[in-house]
Amino acid sequence: MNDRNIGTCLGGGHHSCDFCDLICPQNLFTAFEEFKRGKTSKIDVGEFQFNLENNLFQLHDDLKNEVWRPDIYQSFYVRDPKLRHIHKASTRDRVFNQAVFRILYPVFDKTFIHDSYSCRLEKGTHKGVLRLEEFARKVTQNYSRPSFALKCDVRKFFDNISHDVLFKLIKNKVKDEKILGIIGLILKSFETKSGVGLPLGNVTSQLFANVYLNELDQFVKHVLKRKYYLRYCDDFIILSKNREELLDLLPQLNHFLYHNLKLELHPNKIHLRKISQGIDFLGYVVLPHYKVLRTKTKRRIYKKIKILKSELDKGLITQKQLQQKLASYLGILKHCYGNKIRLNIEKILDLQGE
Repeated sequence: MNDRNIGTCLGGGHHSCDFCDLICPQNLFTAFEEFKRGKTSKIDVGEFQFNLENNLFQLHDDLKNEVWRPDIYQSFYVRDPKLRHIHKASTRDRVFNQAVFRILYPVFDKTFIHDSYSCRLEKGTHKGVLRLEEFARKVTQNYSRPSFALKCDVRKFFDNISHDVLFKLIKNKVKDEKILGIIGLILKSFETKSGVGLPLGNVTSQLFANVYLNELDQFVKHVLKRKYYLRYCDDFIILSKNREELLDLLPQLNHFLYHNLKLELHPNKIHLRKISQGIDFLGYVVLPHYKVLRTKTKRRIYKKIKILKSELDKGLITQKQLQQKLASYLGILKHCYGNKIRLNIEKILDLQGE
């Protein structure tokens, strides 16, 4: 689930973490309304909606009678930009995951640190990058003194999440036995190896990932006492005036991840560099006083624009569809210094049309 889709996940109702609230038809109907946004052209979603009341009341009855069990996942790969293995639940189960998310999100979100930006209300990639710029200005005293950025990534994060560790963390906040039973079923429905792993396609996985790495956040903020720390999913950055201090954090971070969360840092994705050289984060490179699009993102945009132009020329898409796609790329450029890229996009569209 991306950040744009969570803004409406919590509309209406009170937020007690109660099994009756979870399975009530109103929660299931609202969950469906949220789930279907942007998916109405999908055949499986259309089929589910065609028989919506029957499907939701059947789901309600299965849950009430405690006979609901997750369906088998459909597995496929997407490139966004790197190859990811997605496991997609059935439409019924994705609607139910949304219903679970609606009940659990307000319980856990208030326990998270301010500077965790993935899949949260009022957060997201652009807020994360703006906060990084603010931190960079502060630690360097408006770029007047040298400072450093340590950027790390957790190795195969979703594949290595321990069900036992996660369940204990959830149990600290959720006391309803029936909800815990449902969460247990969701966790057991997917494994990369025994008792380990979360599917990338579930909306609950995004929340569970934040619950899991909130432990790291609390450790960095309150034990290591790092002021300039922010995280987006399994990528995190710590800024400091002192390079050696950042290097000294690495064994402590690895020790904590291994012993508390059964995870480790990706050894090839540990980057320590001067802030003045630019920090590559969430598709942008933050430089002193401005930011640019990272080179890989830029190349990917050019490639996609060429494909769109070719599709337009062959009559596979309309001018309106081209404009809609174009708007999303131009939107990305609004957040950085992107005039040259904009001109190049115009050039690609004009030159290929001649």
